Order: sequence, then C-alpha cells, then structure tokens
Amino acid sequence: MTEHAYKSDFLRTLQARGYIHQITHPVELDEAAATGVVPGYIGFDATAPSLHVGSLIQIMMLRRLQQAGGKPIVLMGGGTTKVGDPTGKDTSRPQLTEETIQSNIDTIKTVFAKFLTFGDGPTDAVMVNNDDWLSTYGYIQFLRDFGTHFTINRMLSFDSVKLRLEREQPMTFLEFNYMLMQSVDFLELNRSHRVTLQMGGSDQWGNITSGVDLVRRVDQKAAFGLTTPLLTTASGGKMGKTAQGAIWLNAEQLSPYDYWQFWRNAEDADVGRFMRLFTDLSLDEIAEYEALEGAAINDAKKALADAATTLLHGADEAAKARSRSEAEFERGEKVVLEAFDFDWAGEEGFTQRSPEALVKAAGISSIKDAKRSIQNGEIRINRVVVNGSEMFDKSQVDPQHGAFLIQKGKKVSKLVRPT
Repeated sequence: MTEHAYKSDFLRTLQARGYIHQITHPVELDEAAATGVVPGYIGFDATAPSLHVGSLIQIMMLRRLQQAGGKPIVLMGGGTTKVGDPTGKDTSRPQLTEETIQSNIDTIKTVFAKFLTFGDGPTDAVMVNNDDWLSTYGYIQFLRDFGTHFTINRMLSFDSVKLRLEREQPMTFLEFNYMLMQSVDFLELNRSHRVTLQMGGSDQWGNITSGVDLVRRVDQKAAFGLTTPLLTTASGGKMGKTAQGAIWLNAEQLSPYDYWQFWRNAEDADVGRFMRLFTDLSLDEIAEYEALEGAAINDAKKALADAATTLLHGADEAAKARSRSEAEFERGEKVVLEAFDFDWAGEEGFTQRSPEALVKAAGISSIKDAKRSIQNGEIRINRVVVNGSEMFDKSQVDPQHGAFLIQKGKKVSKLVRPT
C-alpha cells in the first residue's frame, strides 16, 4: 500500500511512527482493524530475569494496538524457552530448568503492566503462557497433527536455518522444531482467544508467516503477520547493546537513572526516530524537537529520556534521574550516590568477596557481565581498576563513604554497604 493509504487508526499510527517493515495481508488487516477489535499477540521467551530494551519496540507495538482499539495478547514462552529460538544465533542457547524459566517469567511479566491495561474488557490485555498447551502434546500426536503442514524444503529456506548452515554451524533437531512450535502458538491463540495478528521483529518473518499459513490452512480463518524493521542506531550499532552491557527493563537489573542516561546519550540522528517508537509524544512535538540544532539537541535528548523513563519507571523516577544527571554532568555538583546494603557473609559465611560479587550487589550487571567488564578494564572499586583476581573483606571500604565505591566506565557509580 502506498504511504498514508491505510484506513485504520492502528496501521496509520504504525506507519507514521515507523513500525512497519512487512505485512502479510495489508488490505485485509487494514479492513479488520478499521471495522472491529483486532486481537494481536507477540511472544517473549524467558531466557533471562529481564527483557532488555531490544524488546521494547515489541512492547510498544502492543501498546499501539491497544491505543487504537485492539486487544493485545502477551505470550510468555514458557514452552518455547525450553527449546530456544535459533534466530540470529550461531550456537544453541543454554537449556534452562523449568524452575529458572518460571522465575524469569515471574520477573519479566511485571514490566508489561507499565505499558498495557490488563483486565476482562474487550480491549484489555491478556497474558498467557504457551507451556500450557505445548507441554500437553505427546510426540507422535504433535507430529501427526502438525508435521504434515511443514516441508523440510521450506524450513531450510528460513534465515534462522539457512544462515546457521551457511556458516557451517551445527543446528540441533531440537532447535529445528522451534518454528513449528511458534506456528502452533498462533493456531492455539486463534482458537482460544480469536487472535488474528502476530507481530514481531523482521528476523521473525519466516516463523510468523508459517503461523499465518497454518491458521489459514488448518482452520480456514483470517490470520495476519506484521514485522518491525531491524532496529539499529544511526552509526549501525545494535539497539540496546552498549559498552556497559545490555539495557535491561527491570529496575533490579538496571537502575532508572542508568536507563534515563541510556536515552539521554542517544545519537543526535536517532532522537526523533526513538521518540516516535518509544514514547507517546505527539508527532507535532517530535517534529519541533527534530528541528533543534547545535547544543539545543540536548533538550530533545532530555525530553526523550524523560518520556521513555516515565513510561517504564514513572514520572518521579524520571525527574530524579534528570535532576541527578544535570547536577552531576552540567553543574558539577556532588550528588548522593545510590547505595545498596549487602549481606556480606550470607548463608555461605564468606569473609571475602570477589569484585564480580560487588558489581552485582551494586545493581550494575550480572556476574557474567561483570566478569566481561572487569576483563575489559571498565570496573573500578574504591577508585582502582580491578583485574578480577582480587578479593575484598569488609575492612576495605572506602573511608569517605563507609562503603565500597563501585564504578563502571565514567558514568556509573554506586555504593555497596557491607552488613
């Protein structure tokens, strides 16, 4: 369809704000969205305790759907996480226990209530877990019910498979089944929640179109797919990946202040685009910010950071983050560092702690990311760069603070108080 040709508020909004990459049946979907409530879903696998900002565009798509009068369905991948999505990966994902997957789901799902209204109404959001149906199938039953609808020929043409094979990297039969499971999700949701639309990133196009085809072939029902463009920064970097690590959405993994700083440090050329994708600022407001030049672009970056942080963490946290940032970087004022109490001995009875443990206790990153940052020379404890071999005891606190001063790079500083 040509620019501005959509009739529905939903697709007009997605087009104007830059969300649309591909649509399977644009005319039919536009008609459905213009004349009734469209239930649409996006799946989120639970591979970590938090989603990161790379998933935020998908969450915002569900928000746009609800704002336009559609019904968003959040699909937690309790079942598919047991297999692991091979898309974009050269190696198999580590297999997680059911307990870890459930723990990850419990923390991940808290974010969605910040962006969506859940309830029993016709356009209220609903959250479901695909483990509820995928784990009920017997192996033979699954193959007989769905295996005949997929050909190896077509599956080998999908990027998730083809690129792995081209790079001569092994792909397990377990991973090969992922696209079947995702397609069955669409069929199940179409039957149980009348879902007609699956959305996702452009790398999911093959999986999404397989689900669309399955619904249309098996039940002869309407089904549509829509993907967003591959999201990179203006300089070509991967969205949400920084030298300091992933930009997590849960405050336990990344503080509201550091989240605000991420948006504040956006590249100049990205500000308007990020405002359209990740905030509710009007297009007129965004156009005014995009017209700013020179040093005034910093006002636009602050507006982006304020709006994005408010959506996730609330207006109070956004205001505190902005105030602290302006004091720290613009007025040169000494600010009160965020402090974390740390049960030094814990159940293990430790008398010494590793630098990785202190970094994690400061809420800066996970143990795994902390090790990588230490190897890269990014971590200072009590103003001294650490190499990972040191151990610290309680007596080594920084005397100025009565706590360990943990710093990552130039912009992240936290205190850890041993208790």
